[in-house]
Amino acid sequence: MSIKIRLDELSPGQRGRIAAISSCGALRQRMMEMGLVNGAEVAVVRRAPSGDPVEIFLKGYSLALRKAEALNVFLEVDQI
Repeated sequence: MSIKIRLDELSPGQRGRIAAISSCGALRQRMMEMGLVNGAEVAVVRRAPSGDPVEIFLKGYSLALRKAEALNVFLEVDQI
């Protein structure tokens, strides 16, 4: 069973698969060019002490996203 949550809600060490990106226009295009596409698996590596940015690992590389960007990424996470 899986649940859908936003990327900013994951804790370091948790993983999920991208289900949707809710932004549009240039931001959506930029995120997709960075590899944030439906079905891609991401893992949260760490967060800054203030919670912004969040570092994720996907497709063999690390990527830092601002919290405002992470709010637009919806994931499917396996429920334990």
